[in-house]
Amino acid sequence: MTKNRNTLLCRAAAAFMTAATLFASPASADAGFETWINSFYATAAKSGITKATYRQAFAGVKSPDPDVLEKARYQPEFKHKIWEYIDSRVNPYTRKIGQEMAVKHGRTLASLERHFGIDKTILLAIWSMESNYGAVLEKDERLHYVPRALATLAYADPKRAKYAKTQLIAALKILQNGDISPRELNGSWAGAMGHTQFIPTSYLLYAIDADGNGHKDIWSSVPDALATAANLLKKNGWQPGQTWGYEVAPPRNAGQYAGQTKTLAQWEALGFTRPNGKGFRNTDQRAELKMPGGAGSPGFLMTKNFFVLKRYNASDSYALGVGLLADEIAGYGGMQQAWSRPDGSLDIKQKFELQSRLKELGYYDGEVDGNFGSGSKAAIQAFQNRNGLAPDGEPTQHLLKALRN
Repeated sequence: MTKNRNTLLCRAAAAFMTAATLFASPASADAGFETWINSFYATAAKSGITKATYRQAFAGVKSPDPDVLEKARYQPEFKHKIWEYIDSRVNPYTRKIGQEMAVKHGRTLASLERHFGIDKTILLAIWSMESNYGAVLEKDERLHYVPRALATLAYADPKRAKYAKTQLIAALKILQNGDISPRELNGSWAGAMGHTQFIPTSYLLYAIDADGNGHKDIWSSVPDALATAANLLKKNGWQPGQTWGYEVAPPRNAGQYAGQTKTLAQWEALGFTRPNGKGFRNTDQRAELKMPGGAGSPGFLMTKNFFVLKRYNASDSYALGVGLLADEIAGYGGMQQAWSRPDGSLDIKQKFELQSRLKELGYYDGEVDGNFGSGSKAAIQAFQNRNGLAPDGEPTQHLLKALRN
């Protein structure tokens, strides 16, 4: 009995030492993070992750990714005003590139429409929203090594730890399946990957090898990425041939109905009309009223497909952005009504004008896309300094008037 007990103790000690030394690293590493990685292997092993895969995944990973924690505190679809969020994603630039991509990938998109029943403009809008038609994947500073990013969240972000552990195991399965090499397993701070930004568990559920090369590759294959997005929408109940929703001109008492669901015929009877003068299709279809801009702003009657889009991203702002951009790419025209913006702020056309004027005057050399990042703000400040204005870097009506003069 004593001998057996000693044997068991020795085996346990050996197992502990194996886990503890799985990733030997220099003293400069974050000791707590290293300990967490070593200890998490036991959980990963229960899901079938081999020691070789685990070593491969974490080779050279010595500390948490500080950028992940910073980005985790900032999610624009939940923090920006609705008009700011929509302006940055639904504008002449994203429409133009979407229409160009519709031509470039026309054969692929037509095939996906036939097979999955998802309108090509919806797939293009998702591609735009997720990775700016793949442009984000070309910017290394925006990408994170997925196992390190998820381990960082699991280790240092209690609010997201459960999510991160689940996604980390899924990412390790992707690596173990041979779909992607560790060098290419990059994504967002939260582990979303590829052209259409799938989290690892969703990738395992929906990934498609559309180009027929034997690999499910959403990182470098546009057909695979778009097919994977289409597969997600189809399996979550997308209704082919149906719209995502309608912009409506709400009557004066519209606020009391926000969040309610009725048939389109019932909404029409209550005074909700389309601002372009057209009627509703399928008036027996049910829709929920949403007024994301609050009282005095446009309303939207959201049909089932809107809520299917939310299976991609749970934000109302995101799903609305996809729907509006899809309509613009299709040539249906943009929103007919204006948001109730604060006094002095710019609408999307004015934002484009402001950037264009800064570029013409030599202050700005970036893309005219309506987004005011560090380059645009530096250009604004340079103009303000040269013209005796307070250098706050903010795009305003006052600044636009000064540029016009």
